[in-house]
Amino acid sequence: MNTPLDRRRFLALGGGTAAAALTASHWASASTDTPVHSGPVPDGVFRLGVASGDPLPDRVVLWTRLAPQPLALDGLGGMPDRRVPVQWQVSRDESFTQVVRAGATMADPADAHSVHVDVAGLEPARWYYYRFRSGSELSPVGRTRTAPAPGAAVNRLNFAFASCQNYPAGYYTAHANLAREDLDVAFHLGDYIYEGGGQSKLGRGHVPNHEIRSLADYRVRHAQYRTDDNLQAVHAAFPWVVTWDDHEVENNWAGDDSDPDSPVEEFLARRASAFKAYWEHMPIRANRAPHGPHMTLYRGFTFGALATFNVLDTRQYRSDQVACKQADCADAFDPARTMLGDEQEAWLFARLRESRTRWNVLAQQVPLFEDPNVGQPSDKWEGYRASRARLLDVFAEERVGNPVVLTGDVHKNFAADLKLDWDDPAAPAVGSEFVGTSISSGGDGTSVTRYDPDPANPHIKFENSGDRGYVRLSMSDVELRADYRVVDTVERPESGVRTLASFRVEAGTPGIRRG
Repeated sequence: MNTPLDRRRFLALGGGTAAAALTASHWASASTDTPVHSGPVPDGVFRLGVASGDPLPDRVVLWTRLAPQPLALDGLGGMPDRRVPVQWQVSRDESFTQVVRAGATMADPADAHSVHVDVAGLEPARWYYYRFRSGSELSPVGRTRTAPAPGAAVNRLNFAFASCQNYPAGYYTAHANLAREDLDVAFHLGDYIYEGGGQSKLGRGHVPNHEIRSLADYRVRHAQYRTDDNLQAVHAAFPWVVTWDDHEVENNWAGDDSDPDSPVEEFLARRASAFKAYWEHMPIRANRAPHGPHMTLYRGFTFGALATFNVLDTRQYRSDQVACKQADCADAFDPARTMLGDEQEAWLFARLRESRTRWNVLAQQVPLFEDPNVGQPSDKWEGYRASRARLLDVFAEERVGNPVVLTGDVHKNFAADLKLDWDDPAAPAVGSEFVGTSISSGGDGTSVTRYDPDPANPHIKFENSGDRGYVRLSMSDVELRADYRVVDTVERPESGVRTLASFRVEAGTPGIRRG
């Protein structure tokens, strides 16, 4: 049985056997235009760990960034101003006696010495181990998995999603436990970093200690988050598929609009810096690197005949939020307003109509279900009612196979049915939504859990506030099961985890059931 790389094992694999490992075969020579020994490599270049992501049936992205001084305020990570060779290996076993792919690339100072290797020629639905080498330095070992082949029968898919990991607000005890779960893939739905200068009673204050705006600042902030041992361990345990929300740039930004308003040119310059630093620190393919303030982050993944995942960007293309915070004014119903933008919406609707998989999952940022008590509704899909109605119409009219929405953002847990008519308690469900709480944002709170909490909104099946954690899901041809996993605390370095509540969706029968 394949078991996840837990935090302690991941850290142990990082350096204790480096000297012996460097003598292993199959290390590729560097690129032909640059010699391997182009200058000394500083000690400790792999302090930000490793990651993998965006798995396809025959390939996966491997990531690392060379940064011996991650918090250097110039954002350069203590690296020399030159390209540095980095070698990589992929093996069927963690001892690297069965290396199947190896190669070399250059870490460029223009990209903060980050590395994005798109390893092709792999077998579908298979676990692999990977590592990097630069100079005499050897990285920790990561574990990754390819997606099943198109149309292949998949008995079960285990995955999870997480969001909102404010560094000063708490330790990443949720990530420590998530790293131990038996998963095929994980999704991060946004607020990977926070842009403010908040400090912390826990000694985890933001660096720099002001709101970040420049490329150097965004690089340092991402690097600070990546220094966390638990975050490194969870990235090394399985592949991740990531998307952003607002705090990767600025709170509640919408399209070209800043909040509060600032000149468009000024905001787009800030957005360009934020996008570049985000790509530099994520296991995303090189062909998705941003062009100035533009980056195409929405994308799709298919796992055999079982599931299609559509990963959305609900920030970059949306109309500005309506002025009425409760989203009950006429502007919220304007059909010209959009959450996804024309191109992304057309892409999504085409994929939903054409999909032949058993399940169709949207991995996205803000709540889709109707609830006037969820945070600031004007920032959620409630502020874009015509856009939401178009999506739900596709769910219903195109008979999309078992649509499920995964959501973050609000630092609470919810489970809700999705309907065409929110005002009719008897209206049938056309899909299901699972909303997950934060990894750490909000810190420890008073746990309050309610089932069927609002008689006026019977589509809401579950609400929980005050807890931190993630949602673990298990999917088969027959049903989808969601376990809401919460930790005891984020204000101490270690914590246990428990399942607070479980729900299921039966294939072919829209709607969420408890148990």
